[in-house]
Amino acid sequence: MVDDLVAADLPDDVIGFKYPLPHLARVLRDGDPVRIVAMGSSSTAGRENVVPFPYWLEMYLRAKRGNPKIDVLNRGIGGEEADKELLRFEADILLEAPSLVIWQIGTNAVFHKQDYNIDDIANKIAIGLEVLRTRPMDVILLDPQYVTAMLLDGKAELSERMVQLISAVAERANVNVFHRWALMRHWHVHNGISFERMLDPTDPDKLHQSDASTLRLSRGLCDTIVKAATAAQASI
Repeated sequence: MVDDLVAADLPDDVIGFKYPLPHLARVLRDGDPVRIVAMGSSSTAGRENVVPFPYWLEMYLRAKRGNPKIDVLNRGIGGEEADKELLRFEADILLEAPSLVIWQIGTNAVFHKQDYNIDDIANKIAIGLEVLRTRPMDVILLDPQYVTAMLLDGKAELSERMVQLISAVAERANVNVFHRWALMRHWHVHNGISFERMLDPTDPDKLHQSDASTLRLSRGLCDTIVKAATAAQASI
């Protein structure tokens, strides 16, 4: 890979978690096989030749923990949003009984704004969190990507509001958000990384992340998960 975005910061004040991950920490402590489910749309499923974040996250977690028994199950379907993903919860999440769920949401509600009301989507996310929090699993929400398609054609303000709604729903449910929007904005504004480097060059919509951007995001997600799980081990 020519461009690895090593200059892209992974600052704790942007991506650090507020809450520990006790269920994941317990499984890691006991040495049991670890199952993580990644639910979402094309950012999760992958597009064209860009390797999606669940693959990289699994690789990074296995290497960082020295544990080959960590599996990240990819349950992404391109084009979906929280309303349709809720219908897949039983088969794609609950029956898998993971110790951690990463739910990527909010992008399609903005990108296809003519088809959605983002307040309705926020309500669907809240319903989904209620379901997940009844089970012995930790939850992380992954908010939208900071890319050209989410800023043009009157979408910038809507994107910001979607990000705020996701954070508000997560706060009420006491679950973590991995702030992808804020992280990628930090890369662009503070690290001087162009949208061209963050975007998949084969995507005419300028919506999807590049290999380098996805890889760096996955590194940050891995490090943040491990820190939160490690912090939780002291209290279990």
